[in-house]
Amino acid sequence: MKKNIILYVLLLFLVIANGFFLYNFMRPANDNRENRPQEPMNFIANQLNFDDAQLEKMEVINDKHHFEMRRISDDLRGLKDDLFKELSNTDLQNETVDSLTTLIGNKQKERETEVFYHFRSIQDICNEKQSEKFEVIIKDALRKGDNNGPEGQRPPPPNGHGPPPRD
Repeated sequence: MKKNIILYVLLLFLVIANGFFLYNFMRPANDNRENRPQEPMNFIANQLNFDDAQLEKMEVINDKHHFEMRRISDDLRGLKDDLFKELSNTDLQNETVDSLTTLIGNKQKERETEVFYHFRSIQDICNEKQSEKFEVIIKDALRKGDNNGPEGQRPPPPNGHGPPPRD
C-alpha cells in the first residue's frame, strides 16, 4: 500500500511539473513582446512616423520582398547542395565547380540587388523629411553591420590561426 502512495505522489508531481513547463514554453511569443528586439521594418516605420497609408504600402513591399528573398535563398541552397555533392565525385571537372560557383555568385548578386530595390521602394513612399532620415538610418545600419577590418578584410579568428594560404 505504501508503494502505491509513493507512486501516486510521484505521478502527481510529474503532472504538475509538466503543466508548468507546458504553460511556460507553449504560450504565444507575443507574451514576451517587450523582451524581443524590434523587427527592422517596425523600427523603420516608427522612426519615420509613417502614416496608415504608408504602413499599408510598406506591408505590400515587405510581403513581395520576403517572397523574393525566400525564392532566392531556396535557389541558392539548391546550388550550394549541387556544389557540395561534387565533393565525392572522383572525376571532378574544374568547369563544373567554376560553373556552379558562378551561378552561386549570380544568386548572391540577385539577393543584394533585391535588398537594394526593397529599400529604394521604402524610400519612394517617404516624404522629403522622412527620406533624409531614412538615409541616415540605412547608413548607420550599414556601418554597424560592417564587421570587416581595414580594406574589407575580415578580422583574424580569435585563436590567431586562420586557414592555410591558397595557391
